[in-house]
Amino acid sequence: MQASESPILRDLVLVGGGHSHVVVLRMLAMQPEPGLRITLICTDIDTPYSGMLPGYLSGHYRFDEVHIDLGRLAAFAGARFIHGEVTGLDRASQRVLLRDRPSVPYDLLSINTGSTPNVRQVGGAQANAVPVKPIAQFNQRWMNLLARVREIHSRFTIAVVGGGAGGVELVLSMQYRLRQELQKLGRNPDVLQFVLLTSGDTILPTHNAGVRARFARVLRDRHVAVHARAEVTQVLPGCLHTQDGRTFDADETMWVTQAGGPAWLQSTGLALDEHGFIKINDRLQTLDDPRVFAAGDVASFTGRPLEKAGVFAVRMGPPLAKNLQRSLRGQSLVAYRPQRSWLALISTGDRFAVASRGRLGFAGAWVWRWKDSIDRRFMRQFTELPAMAPSSASTAPSSSLALSAEESKQAISAIAMRCGGCGAKVGASILSRALGSLRPVERDDVLIGLHAPDDAAVVRVPPGKAMVHTVDFFRSFIDDPYLFGQVAANHALGDIFAMGAEPQSATAIATVPPGLESQVEELLLQMMTGAVEVLNAAGCALVGGHTGEGRELALGFAINGLIDEHMNGVMRKGGMQPGNVLLLTKPIGTGTLFAAHARHAAKGRWIDAALKSMVVSNQRGAQILRAHGATACTDLTGFGLLGHLVEMTRPSGVDAELQLSALPLLDGAVECVEAGIVSSLQTANVRLRRALRNAEAFAQDPRYPLLFDPQTAGGLLASVPADRAATCVEALKAAGYAQTAVIGRILGASDALEPVVLTP
Repeated sequence: MQASESPILRDLVLVGGGHSHVVVLRMLAMQPEPGLRITLICTDIDTPYSGMLPGYLSGHYRFDEVHIDLGRLAAFAGARFIHGEVTGLDRASQRVLLRDRPSVPYDLLSINTGSTPNVRQVGGAQANAVPVKPIAQFNQRWMNLLARVREIHSRFTIAVVGGGAGGVELVLSMQYRLRQELQKLGRNPDVLQFVLLTSGDTILPTHNAGVRARFARVLRDRHVAVHARAEVTQVLPGCLHTQDGRTFDADETMWVTQAGGPAWLQSTGLALDEHGFIKINDRLQTLDDPRVFAAGDVASFTGRPLEKAGVFAVRMGPPLAKNLQRSLRGQSLVAYRPQRSWLALISTGDRFAVASRGRLGFAGAWVWRWKDSIDRRFMRQFTELPAMAPSSASTAPSSSLALSAEESKQAISAIAMRCGGCGAKVGASILSRALGSLRPVERDDVLIGLHAPDDAAVVRVPPGKAMVHTVDFFRSFIDDPYLFGQVAANHALGDIFAMGAEPQSATAIATVPPGLESQVEELLLQMMTGAVEVLNAAGCALVGGHTGEGRELALGFAINGLIDEHMNGVMRKGGMQPGNVLLLTKPIGTGTLFAAHARHAAKGRWIDAALKSMVVSNQRGAQILRAHGATACTDLTGFGLLGHLVEMTRPSGVDAELQLSALPLLDGAVECVEAGIVSSLQTANVRLRRALRNAEAFAQDPRYPLLFDPQTAGGLLASVPADRAATCVEALKAAGYAQTAVIGRILGASDALEPVVLTP
């Protein structure tokens, strides 16, 4: 997480990663607004470009060629990325409501979520049809269909409901790809049957007669059965029923009919059209609230009806970016003027395309190549991100932002020379407001804690118990404070769990960048909410702490735990025994991944997967390891796998054999290492290569550097009796540690100075 040189004065929240918002993010990255914090909230990490989706289904493009990496784009724009689901708006308080996490404040809000098919309006469609939108969710169903078709040996019918350009392109692209798949397997592709149903009188109703006739011929020549005036009223497993009483076989049904806005918009009080889309004016503002903008498919332009086409969403991007900036500055807004006609390039799946604009129409393989060139040029804007120089923005608040007199006063106070005394404490009023809503778990052995704050907490040690103490502290490496709070708490609890202890209480120490009181308060609330959720789940009571100002956001915890005073059941590092099996409960690679993330070189889905691994608690894993007789255990953190393994072998008086190919790795870790990107701690950890008996034989293996990769909130490394290893691994996987692996075995001590032997 890069520290801001200027205090945050305004919050712009972008809901959805549609075509308009990706253009906005790139424009704001190239011309940043000082004092503005941007937050992107989206349910997806990779957002598909609709213009290339048919080519992807046809097999002409790879996944990454047609998807924009929102995590990477947000990092490039200096925006916070929240991978979450919006459930509503509190417009009175100007907050976006989210599922399973705190709401997010906004000064300006823009919505670009696309549309949602109205499958609930047709009986059985929600259960038995595959909606094409949201497109990101459709991809997994498409992968499932590909796998299913590869196994068929008899007639299989695929029905597409919807006769617009989307439905026609979909059926032709799927047919081309699926027939190709069967031909590769030496099977008869004619077992596949395709049906296109439309409720209208014709296909492609918004295009000219020549284009419609051309596609009618293509569909006929490709043996796609087209049925007009066939409004589907019921979808059952294996068949479709239409309003006029007809029935059609359908082993798989794809839904591409008129969609509507997401359901959560209904409760916002914003003016919506009959389909649930947000009504907007020509400045792309909602009609009821000038602080809320909308663009793309989710928007209903009141000037004149617009087709739900990607061309409009893309072209709304520049005026939307300008109006968001001008609104923040208190300037007049510009009008969006949609074109009356536009060029549509519609593919037939087989590297052939038809151009349609008004009354014009032409086709050919060259049209597909032209379309391919246009699409790739558009995508390069978001895949080939330029290297950005460090921000030269003044540390003073930008005069371009329109602030009230009271806000200006607070802004000046926020950047004034800070008093460093008393640890540069955050004000008591800010703390009380930020922490007032937190509800730490209650424990009978906490006598004085946050419920009755005093100069210090008082915690009772139950009879027969001894105390375990540990502390961890580090700066934020992600821009989502809620998620960072979860990771920091999980990381701090790791030592307690690795010892086989029960966490009892925690005191926090945090630093937050100076800024407006409301911003500091919000930052603390988000971060500590995430942390307390993790502590509460572990039964650990937050009893106090210290919060001060610093250049970067950072958080740590001193954790107290309880163990049996006679040390029964304690898992230490030094208990390894020859013949034990070496287990690892989580994949490794966080160090290189987040080093790449800082350079905008990591894919968003890699970072998302790493964070999901980091917030998995080690508590249940430690319990399972104890139950299966683990002889030694530690949690993987900054010293990396090899460093922590050596910490175990030396006090145990044993050697270890480590199988390189068995290591569970986070997605993208090898790619980042191969690109020469490693953590800043890697150099210090590499000095431990002297502990390897045969390092030279594996030094060129791309997985080798990951032995030294420092981990944050890593998994548990443990030795388990060989006869119990299989059931232990099975239990760990069932408990959610899906990538648990046997990575080696414990050997008897040798005379060699290097205790660890690598094997392929």
